[in-house]
Amino acid sequence: MEISNQNTILITGGAGFIGSNLSEHFLGLGHKVICLDNFSTGHRHNLKDFIENPNYKLIEGDIRNLEDCTKAVQGVDYVLHQAALGSVPRSINDPITTNEVNVSGFLNMLVASRDAKIKRFIYAASSSTYGDSEGLPKVEEVIGKPLSPYAITKYVNELYAEIFSRTYGLETIGLRYFNVFGRKQDPDGAYAAVIPKFVRQLINLESPLINGDGNYSRDFTYIDNVIQMNELAINTKDSAAINTVYNTAFGDRNTLNDLVKYLKQYLSEFDPNIADVEISYGLNRVGDIPHSLASIEKAKKMLGYKPEFSLQDGLKEAVSWYWNNLK
Repeated sequence: MEISNQNTILITGGAGFIGSNLSEHFLGLGHKVICLDNFSTGHRHNLKDFIENPNYKLIEGDIRNLEDCTKAVQGVDYVLHQAALGSVPRSINDPITTNEVNVSGFLNMLVASRDAKIKRFIYAASSSTYGDSEGLPKVEEVIGKPLSPYAITKYVNELYAEIFSRTYGLETIGLRYFNVFGRKQDPDGAYAAVIPKFVRQLINLESPLINGDGNYSRDFTYIDNVIQMNELAINTKDSAAINTVYNTAFGDRNTLNDLVKYLKQYLSEFDPNIADVEISYGLNRVGDIPHSLASIEKAKKMLGYKPEFSLQDGLKEAVSWYWNNLK
């Protein structure tokens, strides 16, 4: 089911990896997209394919500023809130800024959305909320204690969203993202995600460093599966499907050793020398959970979610994109 008519969608963090992909998708469906971003982690080059689109509007602002949030939501139908400071290590190094952006900024967006009477507030939640819960697969109703400041902030987001739904009648849906990867994900910087970072290193014939012995496992989730979930969250007319949270994942897990094996295999089709690059191993990172695997049954049942890209399928797409854009 497609969104009826033309709607105006605000995407916070719209110059980031996920936000820019969402922007491109919804512009392609003929909707108006407003991007709110302060470019602290987003990039202008992520917008180059649609910045001139007459249905696209860029607002340079900060979610920590309520006035910026209020300005951005004017005339908006739906909010896709992606803006955040990600990364567990970043939050451990700087918990104050992480909290200011992820909690205070989130609250500002909720208040602005409530006051503007937007139709629905859909936000990026996180698998980090499961914390020290050891059960697999992860089901939405069973979480543990957070293991990092970042995880705390994302859990607080869910609590605030629930309160705004109950108290003010604001429709909210949280999407607990599991290790999202794909085109436009930044390979550079101190807090780069593992897949683009490893791709960059392998292309340069450098040895990727795996934290631990490589047997930690993750439910790696390709960007197109995430786009599908955001669209389904906007489209649903089922009152039972709103004011809740959903795992946003593929529903399978692979170890970091598996990941590197696939990356070397797919990248070596472009450069055979990559197959010979050795892998380095180091210490486990503080705050990392050993294993992550999502149950996606709730999303399938309530939203009709059908993820199309496994890790291998997504990596083939991503590796091709990176090869053409990083060389």
